[in-house]
Amino acid sequence: MCLFIYLHEQANTVKLDRKEFLSLIGVSTGAFALGRCLQGCKAAAQPYPNPPSNVNITLDLSNAAYKSLNTAGGYIYTDGIIVAKTTSPNVWIAVSQYCTHLGTSVVFQTTNNDFYCSEKGSVFAYSGGVVTGPATVPLKQYSVTYSQTINGTILNITG
Repeated sequence: MCLFIYLHEQANTVKLDRKEFLSLIGVSTGAFALGRCLQGCKAAAQPYPNPPSNVNITLDLSNAAYKSLNTAGGYIYTDGIIVAKTTSPNVWIAVSQYCTHLGTSVVFQTTNNDFYCSEKGSVFAYSGGVVTGPATVPLKQYSVTYSQTINGTILNITG
């Protein structure tokens, strides 16, 4: 709109030849393109939430909400953490829930005991380390301990 007004005002006072007209259009287009380009150079915000810290979560696996953790390959999300039952007996793992590339929730894959992000295909080891990108930052790993009670298994997740 500003270019039109400027050109309109110019046309009323001075005649523009074709070369001047095209030059003005070229400069305006270049300025617009430069502005858009510079906007793309801003530092990107972190796309995923910070991993939880000072974690101390207790899960009673007799509770129906956590029953999937009694089966190899079962996993749950709790408080920004994914907790999974591996294929090894009495071994659970816990890492931050969100992929460090775009913030999508990862899922546990039993076949390799790893975590997969369906958004762009990043794969993380059971320890949270990056196996395949585009993610470059590992998932935060949490300590998981278990104890047997008369009622069943209790998991304690800390970190």
